[in-house]
Amino acid sequence: QLQVVESGGGLAQPGGSLRLSCAAAGFTLDDYAIGWFRQAPGKEREGVSCISSTGGSTRYADSVKGRFTISRDNAKNTVYLQMNSLKPEDTAVYYCAAGLSGTRRYDYWGRGTQVTVSS
Repeated sequence: QLQVVESGGGLAQPGGSLRLSCAAAGFTLDDYAIGWFRQAPGKEREGVSCISSTGGSTRYADSVKGRFTISRDNAKNTVYLQMNSLKPEDTAVYYCAAGLSGTRRYDYWGRGTQVTVSS
């Protein structure tokens, strides 16, 4: 079964850090762009960051610029989202999604990992 699986969520204090991982199962990520999304209670899902299949291009939502860093290690078939200087408003379920490069759509979605930022 082709899927992506998120991990690394948890509880962090304001100002703290977490690193999320997105691992592929059943396929290799080499040809896939990866996006990170999040959805907070009562809010719509929003895009957080994305990275091209080669890693040469990245984008960030204004709300996380300068605090989050997306990266990939194709040898490990994994994409990471390093989250620093966390704020309570970063609290959400975080999802990763994989889309074949050039198709402008995401075909595989994970089930999400909860991130809670609270003192």
